[in-house]
Amino acid sequence: MPEPITHLDDSAVLQKLKEDKPWLWLNSGLGSEPDTRLSLADIQDAEARLQRFAPLLQTVFPELAASNGLIESELLTAPTMAEHLGQDTNPLRGHLWIKADHDLPVAGSIKARGGIYEVLHFAEALALENGLLKSTDDDYRQLADEKARTLFQQYTLSVGSTGNLGLSIGLISAALGFQACVHMSVEAKQWKKDRLRNNGVTVVEHSNDYSNAVSAGRIDAEQDDYAYFVDDENSEHLFLGYSVAALRLKTQLHEKNITVDSEHPLFVYIPCGVGGAPGGITFGLKQVFGESVHCFFAEPTQAPCMLLGMATEFKDDLTVYDAGLAINTEADGLAVGQASQLVGEIMKPLLSGIFTVEDDQLFRDLYQLKESEGLKIEPSAAAGFSGPRQLCQTDEGQDYINQHDLAGKLDHAVHLVWTTGGCFVPEDEYQAFYQRGQGLA
Repeated sequence: MPEPITHLDDSAVLQKLKEDKPWLWLNSGLGSEPDTRLSLADIQDAEARLQRFAPLLQTVFPELAASNGLIESELLTAPTMAEHLGQDTNPLRGHLWIKADHDLPVAGSIKARGGIYEVLHFAEALALENGLLKSTDDDYRQLADEKARTLFQQYTLSVGSTGNLGLSIGLISAALGFQACVHMSVEAKQWKKDRLRNNGVTVVEHSNDYSNAVSAGRIDAEQDDYAYFVDDENSEHLFLGYSVAALRLKTQLHEKNITVDSEHPLFVYIPCGVGGAPGGITFGLKQVFGESVHCFFAEPTQAPCMLLGMATEFKDDLTVYDAGLAINTEADGLAVGQASQLVGEIMKPLLSGIFTVEDDQLFRDLYQLKESEGLKIEPSAAAGFSGPRQLCQTDEGQDYINQHDLAGKLDHAVHLVWTTGGCFVPEDEYQAFYQRGQGLA
């Protein structure tokens, strides 16, 4: 493993980030002393809570009838896309699968996991405290009645977001009867703001970046005794909501007769913004599969905030602006200048590495995915497709393979790309993405 880089000044990390080029950074902390603040029992508790709420969710969101109130995505094979990711002289070894969170119901993105879970956690606590639920064995469908809505409408749930988390929080809050306020950063797409407003959610638009939108939302909530702020940078509830995906994935892999063990490694590539979603999923996967799973985050070359944070051990409160970058990316869900230190600390012993992706590559892969598999995603969700390339076609990737004795196991490996958003993108916007990718391809 490379030596950890602990200072930004004159470091290799700083120089690499300034180049604004794709790069795979390997985490030297992998396998170090684990963080013990959360455990598998916490993930199982979160899954049990989601199961309790499933009948209620089926009531307020009829589209969940087929899944009995569970918000889950398909596991899809992608053989034609696998051929695209390989090269004639270096075809992809192993099998390519897609975890299709771009098609998650209700919110249309990975944020439907953590965002909806945190609102449900808060609603359950309120209902128990106020006697609407006598115990967690009660029928949660009663939380859709007028008495519950009268209680919930006294409270405002707020969040700062670049887009998708705001959609998640806003839509579930409004559905349960809460007031909802979403502070949207300058990167947020107009259609996401319009969808929230059409569902009765207050949207506060900011002319600056994600971190400032979060800060503004946090300050507003502190001034209201009936406000609850969903803190994307520091929330363990969000984190655990995402982590439940690992339990669901284990079941899906079993149903498809896919083995994950020391001889059949699982490589997972997840887009990363502030870090909560990929961090929670990685935490869950490592709890379930241990050393047989290898998780990598994907970030834009213009916004590699988690790479910067973990490589410098979150010293000096650095942002990507300190590395000379401007967050000039179309990947709005990943357009973050400073990552969650909470997530970075939990990821230190668990995460294999982080790779960066140029915007043009996002659009090429977005186009190719539609052509090869018929799937429509947004640019942020395409970031993971560069993972197999970085692992199998770069010197850093070969170093990782050799260090972990994986070379002889790749033919039996699964490469899992997590597509994180896109099914609710308006058709005219998607066509613009598609045509840009087609031109680049």
